[in-house]
Amino acid sequence: MPKSLQRRLMAGVTVSAFFTAFPALAQVAGSSAAPPEEASDVEIVVVGTAGAGTRRQDASFAVTSLNSEAITRAAPNSTADLLRTVPGVMAESSGGQNGANIFVRGYPSGGDAQFVTFQLAGVPIFPPPTLSFLENSQLIRLDETVQRVEAVRGGTGSLFSSGQPGLTVNVVPRIGGADFKGSAKISYTDYDEIRGDAWVSGPLSPDTGFMVGGFYAQGNGIRDPRYRAEKGGQITANIHHDFGGRGSVEVYARYLNDHGQWLLPIPVVSNGGKISAYPGFDAGTDTLNGPDTRRVTNLVGRAVDLADGRGAKVINTGITFDYELVDGLRFRERMSFLGGRADTVGLVPVAAPVAASAMAQTLGGTGATLASLTYANGGGVVPTGANTQVLRAGIWEVRKKISSFVADSALEWASGNNKLTGGYYFADYTTRDQWVLGNQVLLQAEPNARRLDMTLTSGAGVLQAATLNGFSSGPAFQVRGNYEGKDYAFYAVDELQITPELRVDGGVRWQRHVVDATLSTSADGGSFDLDGNPNTLYDNAITRLGPPRSIRYRDSAWSWTVGANYDFSREIGVFARYSRGNSFPQFDNLREASATNIADKTGLAAVAEVDTYEAGVKISTALANLYATVFHNKFDGLATTTLINNVPISSNGGAKATGVELEGALRPFEGFSISGALTWLDATYRGFFSGGGTIDNTGNRVQRQPKWAWRVTPAYEVPVGSLKPSVFATLQYTGDRFSDPENNQLLPNFYQLDAGVAVTVNDRIRLAVTGNNLTDEIGLTEGNPRIIGGQGSGPILARPILGRSFRFSAAVNF
Repeated sequence: MPKSLQRRLMAGVTVSAFFTAFPALAQVAGSSAAPPEEASDVEIVVVGTAGAGTRRQDASFAVTSLNSEAITRAAPNSTADLLRTVPGVMAESSGGQNGANIFVRGYPSGGDAQFVTFQLAGVPIFPPPTLSFLENSQLIRLDETVQRVEAVRGGTGSLFSSGQPGLTVNVVPRIGGADFKGSAKISYTDYDEIRGDAWVSGPLSPDTGFMVGGFYAQGNGIRDPRYRAEKGGQITANIHHDFGGRGSVEVYARYLNDHGQWLLPIPVVSNGGKISAYPGFDAGTDTLNGPDTRRVTNLVGRAVDLADGRGAKVINTGITFDYELVDGLRFRERMSFLGGRADTVGLVPVAAPVAASAMAQTLGGTGATLASLTYANGGGVVPTGANTQVLRAGIWEVRKKISSFVADSALEWASGNNKLTGGYYFADYTTRDQWVLGNQVLLQAEPNARRLDMTLTSGAGVLQAATLNGFSSGPAFQVRGNYEGKDYAFYAVDELQITPELRVDGGVRWQRHVVDATLSTSADGGSFDLDGNPNTLYDNAITRLGPPRSIRYRDSAWSWTVGANYDFSREIGVFARYSRGNSFPQFDNLREASATNIADKTGLAAVAEVDTYEAGVKISTALANLYATVFHNKFDGLATTTLINNVPISSNGGAKATGVELEGALRPFEGFSISGALTWLDATYRGFFSGGGTIDNTGNRVQRQPKWAWRVTPAYEVPVGSLKPSVFATLQYTGDRFSDPENNQLLPNFYQLDAGVAVTVNDRIRLAVTGNNLTDEIGLTEGNPRIIGGQGSGPILARPILGRSFRFSAAVNF
């Protein structure tokens, strides 16, 4: 992006990077799509902290809040997609409803959402932020029952709840009040998805209210595999009771049963940093998945249905309790239980398309030549023969049965200008994993690809079968694991209002992390020839599970923070903060760590340490809001694993990041607003080794996170009699990134344009049309994460954003 344009955008977008109050309290700021009525004096409770809430202008660390109208204007394609509106956050939702990658403020990770925790009503949904093939946004959906979404970045996040030093996202549901009201909404897309949403709330007694609602949707998805790939829904209910001004209690339950196609890289063409569609492939709407790959039986007799996709079938229940025991002393309890399944089944491509003649050498070795190429389902010779463009993709199956119990208890004592909060956090969580990766099939490089069978002649002139029913290999990496984790933490926070203008706060947290596991992996068992025939190449390296082994891990760490907030007036303030946070190794890291690493707490078993320095300016007036944050992070002990050629490869080391976040809104006249967000980030590795410790990435940019990212949203609403038409648009820019820590796979910058128009009739009926990616931009969010090194020019594998789509909706409020 030209420097002159950068300067104009920084000056003109004036957008807020939002900050919350003392460690015991977190406050919410206006979103990048905040509606005009969200004024500077609005107080919003951030449930995921120890305190009850504060005016956002008094806040002392960064937090963004999106109310229901802002969520509608953002028009997210998934839960994670909404986080595109939050400065300092890079959310990739090109994987579909599930399987997002979310990155925060230069925190290095290989994917998923290692430094992101989702909460419902202030309680972590599932305490580990990321396990392989499971990140928190997979376990919750956005629907009309959501009142607002809050996203707290850094600050005191490392002290409260699960101790997340990165990003904590709290989904706050509607609750019932004195009035009976509700809404019903139906929507339809141009890719044939139909969805219904509804909610209703009201009083059960003068001090007690209820809310119940949810959604159901089905369709094939934007990337149509020619079968029903997206199907499911969610229902949420709660009862809320007020204790006559001394506190409240809320009991809730949520059931989610939803799955969708796991979208993975597809063929595209790279030419000098320019990306174009692969011949015959629409980069925005096509997929390799199709009827011929949907239901298959692999070489060891395991039947798999790709329509299972990726999703969750879970129930989440909980209670939040807040009560003033005596004047100045409050007790708070947040508790939840989650149980169910979170499975992943997908078609995972291995490498870019090549001619069938070249694939013969890949499968048969140097000197091998193609003997025949036929369709695996129905037979018939492929007419293009040796020139047919083909590729391999693995049919991966990961089954997870998960559960968690979380309890967070706190006492708050307020006396004069001082407020002291102390608490205890406990989490017990399990997962039962069954993985079967590999199972590669040979496909024709086309949308809804068909399986192919190949025979070849070896260099020695022997006829060999390279595939069977399209399968070129059997199970490769396998896991059978039973894991249990426990976290125990004590925290204490003190806030002192020294003068009417100056407030200081500080807090500490001690946490102990315990993991016990029994598991088997294919790495222990080696491989074997299934039929004993060396000329049936497809089954010559079938893996088997080795004997079970145990993991026993124990470690603890301290986190702390200190901050100050100074208000020049009710509308202008500044803050500064330092915090130390920790990220403990989760199940997958410990699975791949050696016994020595676990004993010494090194390598993949190390506790990652994050030091964050941040300062900000806050301006809130009737005309405009502006929140600006400067931050610097230092990371040590980072550890991730990546599956390269079906083998887990570790990456370890440190990084540093410096950045600026802006977020804000301008309201020059009634009905019109311009809101936006901007992030500048300089994040590089230091002493960080990938490839199992063989590649030093020191000085390389942290993967998947751009130096520049911004979005701007103008919106206009004007009443015309009983009608209230409105229009809005969002232009978003994502700068150059690298898909890999080695910085060999460039992801070029791109723009995305979304827009919408709505008409409200008599404040009861709302008709709307929203459009995503109106210019049908081919914007890459991922290269090929299953290789080390670049892909060169020409055909490559990459995952683009979803193509142009429209959603039409009609809602009735009552």
